[in-house]
Amino acid sequence: MNAIISAPELATELTGENPPVVLDVRWQLSVAKAAGAAPFDGRAAYRAGHVPGAVFVDLDRELASQPGRNGRHPLPDVAEFGAAMRRAGVSASRPVVVYDGGQGWAAARAWWLLRWTGHPYVRVLDGGLPAWEGPLSNGEPTSSEGDFEPSPGAEGLLDADGAAALARSGVLFDARAGERYRGEVEPIDPVGGHIPGAVSAPTDRNVAEDGRFLPAQTLRRRFEALGAADGTEVGVYCGSGVSGAHEVLALAVAGIPAALYVGSWSEWSSDPSRPVAVGADPQ
Repeated sequence: MNAIISAPELATELTGENPPVVLDVRWQLSVAKAAGAAPFDGRAAYRAGHVPGAVFVDLDRELASQPGRNGRHPLPDVAEFGAAMRRAGVSASRPVVVYDGGQGWAAARAWWLLRWTGHPYVRVLDGGLPAWEGPLSNGEPTSSEGDFEPSPGAEGLLDADGAAALARSGVLFDARAGERYRGEVEPIDPVGGHIPGAVSAPTDRNVAEDGRFLPAQTLRRRFEALGAADGTEVGVYCGSGVSGAHEVLALAVAGIPAALYVGSWSEWSSDPSRPVAVGADPQ
């Protein structure tokens, strides 16, 4: 099953007999709030123009629970997530396509959650809204209630202890920028560095300049060179489980299954008892 869909493919499917439910998950991480910068308003961007028929989904409110000891974007309550997806029209019998403003992180978070909770057919629009060549709508569609009932899987999810163990027994990718992995800068979390044993694999190297994913074989060669050989268990973390979902998506495009540590560095670094490694060496 493909994990991504091109804009021309989406345009064709929207005119078909069983068109996909389209979710708009535009979101940006703001690290400039202390400087007085206004936070990004995804709903306002949605209202200004979106793929016709798309329904807005709020990442902070519907794809995560309140920040706390479990990180900045902990897993949402499963029942509340299911209700949000049904409000958006998601049903098990209809495919779902998710997009964001082009970075792909937020769309991947929705993709990962839907897949982890059992939806059989979810894809991300490759390149996001900038790749869409069709008309835009500024009206909010009236979507019929869906019937999706989330059923979280037993696999695909890591906690802090599981991530620590996987860094030793398999391969744990750190999807953040290299300077954050090395501990040279840390603009968000209280401590810089990485989980001991984790391998630096910045997610921005999985896409071309236009935000579209690199070819599957190119991605596979990249991940294999970083240690994701056949039979190796693979996990991913990032800052708070958003860009890490994008790396899990890239791995899926490459044909490599991977689990996500949702709490990620925002959870790990908040516990002073957990070890921290710095520098380019996984350690």
